[in-house]
Amino acid sequence: PPPGPGASAAPPPPPAETRLRETKADLEALAKELNPTVGFYDPLGLSSQNFWGKSEEETIGFLRHAEIKHGRVAEIGRA
Repeated sequence: PPPGPGASAAPPPPPAETRLRETKADLEALAKELNPTVGFYDPLGLSSQNFWGKSEEETIGFLRHAEIKHGRVAEIGRA
């Protein structure tokens, strides 16, 4: 018999692979691709730091997460 209402015939496909780790070289290449005029701009050198003894990739991930979170808070504050 066919599946009843609300039943799924097949499981959904797995999500596309997401790369969570980025190095400074990845950021530099992305910056040149997205804005060749300015290129990579990191005046404080934060992408080269290792926060709390973590790796460069983990530090970049932390900074990216913080930037997104603070941007969302700023958007809420604007409303």
